[in-house]
Amino acid sequence: MPRALSARNLAKLALVVGGGAIVLGAYGTYRIWDQGAKDERRPAGAIVVLGAAQYDGRPSPVFAARLDHAVALYLSGLAPYLVVTGGKQEGDRTTEAATARSFALARGVPAAAILVEDKGRTTVESLSAVSRILDGRDIRAAVFVSDPTHMLRVLMIARDDGLTAYGSPTPTSPVEADTWSRIDATAHELGGIAQYLVQRWTGVTLGVSLP
Repeated sequence: MPRALSARNLAKLALVVGGGAIVLGAYGTYRIWDQGAKDERRPAGAIVVLGAAQYDGRPSPVFAARLDHAVALYLSGLAPYLVVTGGKQEGDRTTEAATARSFALARGVPAAAILVEDKGRTTVESLSAVSRILDGRDIRAAVFVSDPTHMLRVLMIARDDGLTAYGSPTPTSPVEADTWSRIDATAHELGGIAQYLVQRWTGVTLGVSLP
């Protein structure tokens, strides 16, 4: 009898844990999609565009969409600086930031207006460095550009780094091109947010940080 009761309690516990995970996942998905649907652009000290894959100096379609949007915001007069981010990934010959800088220069952004963060290999690393770069210029508020599904995590980290952060999601992101891409990106972000929160609250690093 005690053994049967124990098994029953374990089943109940598994049901509660599983139900809780579903609720948290649903809430996290809602938050990711809700933030990704908001364009909070406004005058600020800088526009920050998050790096993405590049191929020997040529931005991937995802990266090019981010850069197109960030450059358009800069050229509209929204901010005096454009901050490009991203270091080298394994096997790269150049950095995401260098690729972004070349892209921006070719589209009319003055060299003096481009600030470069070229060491970070994850969102956390890049935003930590961006915070220091902006702090050095006494800039407290910035508009951040990335894919819609990435925006919630970007803004969480930037605000934790002490910045007043506004999101302007890329409207032409290939990530939003079809349902499955969006679902895959959302699952990636749920994992990334969970990992970030665990590291922030406990100081424990869970393996390799997600980009």
